[in-house]
Amino acid sequence: MAINEPEPRIAVYLDYENLAIGAKDNLGVAFDFGPVADALAERGRVIVRKAYADWSYFDKDRRMLTRHQVELIDIPQKMGGSRKNAADIKMAIDAIELALDREYIDTFVICTGDSDLSPLVQKLREFDREVIGVGVRASTSKLLPGACDEFMFYDNLVNDAGDDSPSDTSDDRPPSSDITTVLATLAGLAESSGTVRSSSLKRAVLRKNPAFSETDLGFRNFGSLLQSLQDEGLVSLEGTGDPEVTLAAGSAAEQADQLVSQLLADVKQVKLTGFKTALKKLDPNFSEKRLGYRNFGSFVRAAEARKLIKVTGKGDARIVKPGPTR
Repeated sequence: MAINEPEPRIAVYLDYENLAIGAKDNLGVAFDFGPVADALAERGRVIVRKAYADWSYFDKDRRMLTRHQVELIDIPQKMGGSRKNAADIKMAIDAIELALDREYIDTFVICTGDSDLSPLVQKLREFDREVIGVGVRASTSKLLPGACDEFMFYDNLVNDAGDDSPSDTSDDRPPSSDITTVLATLAGLAESSGTVRSSSLKRAVLRKNPAFSETDLGFRNFGSLLQSLQDEGLVSLEGTGDPEVTLAAGSAAEQADQLVSQLLADVKQVKLTGFKTALKKLDPNFSEKRLGYRNFGSFVRAAEARKLIKVTGKGDARIVKPGPTR
C-alpha cells in the first residue's frame, strides 16, 4: 500500500443463523466472530458490522457480538413465515442501499454459506465492489465461493486462531504478546497486501488490539519500536518517514527454510496435515510464531510464495513437495 493510498473500507454482513448452526453442527463449536474480525483487521478498516437473526433463538450470542461492536438486526419469526428468507432479504436490501449511498466503502464481506445470497454478491460486484465471502465449509454451497472475489472458510480461521499451544510459543525469552501481535500482523498484511508501510501496520495492529501502545513497551513512538525490532533482526525497514516494513530474512528464517529443505530432501513429499508435526520431529523448537507468522497456514503460504515448496491436491489430501527452485 502506497503512503498516501487510502486503506480499504469494509462492511461486514452476517447471516447469523447460517453461521451459528453451521459451526455447531459441523465443527462442534459455538460461532465466534473474533477470528473473522482478526482476519479482516489485516485487510482494512471495518466500518459497518451487522448480524441478522431472530435473536430470541441466539440470546447467548448477543454479548459476544456486541463485544465486537456488531449491530444486531432482529428478524422476529412470524407465524407461518420464514425468518430465514426474511433475514436474507433484509440483509440484501441493507447491503445494496449501503453500496449506493456510501461509495467510499469498497469491500463487502458477506458471511454465509447460503447460495440464495449469490445474487447479492453478483450485484455488489457489478457495482465494482470487492466481495469477500466467509462460511463454514460443510454448510457452504459450492456455488457461493466462485461468485466472490475471495472466500474464507471459517473452519480455517478457527484452526488458525486456536493454534496457540505452549510448544509453539516457547522460547528462552518469550516475546511480549504485543510484539507477537505486531509481527503476526505484519506477516498477514504482507500476504494480503504486498508492500506494508509503518503507518498501515500500526493501523492494523490497533484494529486487532485498540489498547495497543508502544509506550507500554518502553518506546516513545511506533517507529522506535520498529527500529528496535530491526536491531533484533526480526524486521527490515526501507525508506524514511513512513518506511516499508518486511519480516527479516534473518538466521531464524533461514534455519526454517533449511529445515523444510532437509525434510523434503529426505521424504520427497509429506501430507499437509502432517507437515508441521514432521518439522517439529526434526527440530522440536520449530515455531512459526517465532518467525513472525500468525499461524502455520501463513508460514506455508509464504514458503509456497517463495517457491520453497509446492502444495498440490485438495482438502485433507493436500501434499507438500519441494518447490521448483529447490
